[in-house]
Amino acid sequence: MRCLISNTVKYLDAVNETIGRTLAWLTLALVGVSVAVVLLRYLFASGNIALQESATYLHSLVFMLGAAYTLKHDKHVRVDIFFRPASARCQARINLFGTLLMLFPFCIALLYFSWDYVAAAWTIKESSQQTGGLPYLYLLKSALLLLPLLLLLQGIAELGRNLLVLTAKDQGESDA
Repeated sequence: MRCLISNTVKYLDAVNETIGRTLAWLTLALVGVSVAVVLLRYLFASGNIALQESATYLHSLVFMLGAAYTLKHDKHVRVDIFFRPASARCQARINLFGTLLMLFPFCIALLYFSWDYVAAAWTIKESSQQTGGLPYLYLLKSALLLLPLLLLLQGIAELGRNLLVLTAKDQGESDA
């Protein structure tokens, strides 16, 4: 059973690691687009709505799809007053309960409340309200469903990792 949990954790970690590393390249694109917007505006007294919106799209995608990568690397917001000095087993218990009582309910609620909103956008193939804007707003809104799905997958990996710590015979045995 420990082997199955360990393999699942490694697989789910690899999925979110790949997504996170791919998204990192979008930040470079975001910088390029932002520079282009500024240059167009201040050097050429011109603007491009689609280019400006693409910066918003890139920023949104990096933030929403990168959240699971952030969780994987334990870089999310946490109150470390009690957590940091705690033993590995105590930290695993805190993470286990946090995942079950906070992360999973949040993800399920976000999926539930976003579903109709995203479905409506897809139904009408919603696009920008701005003239010259991007015609793919419905695709961006889909990230509202991908965010909780990726977080749920990483949450399952975190559950497995913490279960391995809690069921280890000694502290040196945890597999993940």
